[in-house]
Amino acid sequence: MRALNYIGKSLFASILVAVFALFSVFCKNLQVWAAEPYKIGAVFSVTGVASFLGEPEKKTAEMIVEEINKKGGINGHPIKLVLYDDESDATKATLAVKRLIKKDKVPIIIGPTRSGESLAVAPIAEKAHIPLISCAASYKIVTPVEKRRWIFKTPPSDSHAVERIYEYMKSKNITKVAILTVSTGFGASGREELLRHAKHYGIKIVADERYGPKDTDLTAQFTKIRSLNPDAIVNWSIGPTQILSVKTWSNLGMGEIHLFQSHGFGSRKNLELAGKAANGVLFPISPVIVGPLLPENHPQKKVIMDYIKAYTEKYHEPISSFGGHAWDAIQLAISALKAVGPDKAKIRDYLENLKGFVGQSGVFNFSPNDHNGLSKKDLIMVEVQNEEWTLAK
Repeated sequence: MRALNYIGKSLFASILVAVFALFSVFCKNLQVWAAEPYKIGAVFSVTGVASFLGEPEKKTAEMIVEEINKKGGINGHPIKLVLYDDESDATKATLAVKRLIKKDKVPIIIGPTRSGESLAVAPIAEKAHIPLISCAASYKIVTPVEKRRWIFKTPPSDSHAVERIYEYMKSKNITKVAILTVSTGFGASGREELLRHAKHYGIKIVADERYGPKDTDLTAQFTKIRSLNPDAIVNWSIGPTQILSVKTWSNLGMGEIHLFQSHGFGSRKNLELAGKAANGVLFPISPVIVGPLLPENHPQKKVIMDYIKAYTEKYHEPISSFGGHAWDAIQLAISALKAVGPDKAKIRDYLENLKGFVGQSGVFNFSPNDHNGLSKKDLIMVEVQNEEWTLAK
């Protein structure tokens, strides 16, 4: 009987200890989340023609916020992600940014996804004096810096991508080049850079063809280009026309002419849609999509592999370079909030002077003269072989 009483008392004591421990955790969590949330605004093209870019950005941002909040937030403040879908439309992007500024009163915004939408909203954020970190490529988003003091971006600029392509061409003695560009903000900016840098790298542009984002046949442009006998073709677009250019090149049997794509080709969906036609395609891209191929001493190897593991385990799908752009943007926002709190001016100043930030797109070194913080050295050349990414030789 005494033994039973002893066991009963011990069991009761154990239960009390357990209850007290749970109560302590509960009280601790109450204390943590009693702090006001830190808001981060976001605008991505989750639907519409650019959904294959914006959807992985949304998923990445939500995943990171969830991870940070599980660890106690930022200095005891939970993160509240206020996210809007611009539906791949510049007008809707501007409305979303205005709402984030006026109604939601966020201290920082990440996105939009594409160059056209980013160029449309940049003046709004600039006028409102709110830091915005774009996930789009055009160098015009952050240039000139004196008119873009509050604007930053995470993808390498189209100028970096063009120079990386031309460097590679020079190493392969490619001099005669035809260019095709889509008539969007991204395509127009890329075209300007392709033309601007050509002479410096000894490149002669023998054809300058353009097409619309909804075009469904590029046979005429490619046929004309083939008659000019260039060494290579550079296509600058995203979305369906990017795949269309690859399939047209392949169907016309133009494999003897190298086909280069912009850094907008960095999605595995492009490989799936293009299939065997993509074999031989070359393009510059951030190391994020070829993480497993990087040497162990590569400065980005760890953050890339950690991102790949977390994203694929959560969503059961491969990462893309576009999700990497959002990873960089939201991690930069979190870093700023952790360092200076939700003060817009202090966030801007923090970002402008941030050095050595290791991201998915490269190692960022911002300055008052550079609100992208990357260079052509942060890009690597990739070639599609056997329907898979490989490091170009």
